[in-house]
Amino acid sequence: MATRSTSEVGLNTMEFEHGNAICYSGYRAGQSPLEGVYPSHEQVREDLSILEKNWDYLRLYDCSRHADIVLRVIREESFDFKVMLGLDMAAETSNPHCPWGAEFSAETIASNREHNHREIERAIALANHYGSVFSVSVGNEATVEWTDHMVPVERLISHVRELKEAIKQPITFCENYAPWTYKLEPLAEVLDFISVHTYPAWEYRTIDDALEYTRQNYHSVVDHYPGTPVVITEAGWTTASNGRGIEPWNASEELQAHYYEELLAWTTKEKVLTFVFEAFDEPWKGSPDLLEPEKHWGLFNVDRTPKFAMRELYGELVPSAS
Repeated sequence: MATRSTSEVGLNTMEFEHGNAICYSGYRAGQSPLEGVYPSHEQVREDLSILEKNWDYLRLYDCSRHADIVLRVIREESFDFKVMLGLDMAAETSNPHCPWGAEFSAETIASNREHNHREIERAIALANHYGSVFSVSVGNEATVEWTDHMVPVERLISHVRELKEAIKQPITFCENYAPWTYKLEPLAEVLDFISVHTYPAWEYRTIDDALEYTRQNYHSVVDHYPGTPVVITEAGWTTASNGRGIEPWNASEELQAHYYEELLAWTTKEKVLTFVFEAFDEPWKGSPDLLEPEKHWGLFNVDRTPKFAMRELYGELVPSAS
């Protein structure tokens, strides 16, 4: 296995080349990571053929078969993407603050820890096998107060150290901006860079102050860690809502396009690497309600036709048959 010391990726000197970045999960109607039904090689190739027109970076969320297919398609089809590989961390402790329930038995916690161990092994294998992987995230929203997959900070630190012994890529952790300003300081010390999520719509902001709120979220973390690289790994706007957490009037394609345009202008000017959430709508997410906001963050519909924000660049694409 490849090894490197922390000093090989200096926290105060590391810089990423700026480019357009987007979060990508390719799950279509009838597909779900929960059911183990993954997009095919051809479906992923279709997606990446769409995305290569406008994006340089992709963010993946796990080390499942889906990630392996994406990385293989990039290699075999010679796509020029740089990929942030993510680990899907299961809960390693219960969280009584999760609104939808996150109380687990000792047996479940033990099983989840074994799952996380296997996920780390898969991450190491993928990062060392595919040259398109430019960084690895040790988890996603696993420490914020409401999470249903809470992982204690000391355990995340242990996972980071295990990864650092085995791969050369810089390592990060993707989390809402708030925990970075208090509970994640020990974790930040062992990371190569910090990754921040910011969602004005989830915090009852309107489009009028959305970008300013995003800037405040980002700078609250940057100011807390002077000299440490900070990127945004999720920022976006949903296009539909049933009222769960986001009022229906505050979700539309027009609002998404407005926020996307402002976000892109600011982050491009300031050279803030920012992964827009997300590429395509994902019908498997959230509740069965068709207007569940979790299903509608894509810049493209689930049939791969562009939403309003993308129509000037992409025109009217023919809907996917698959």
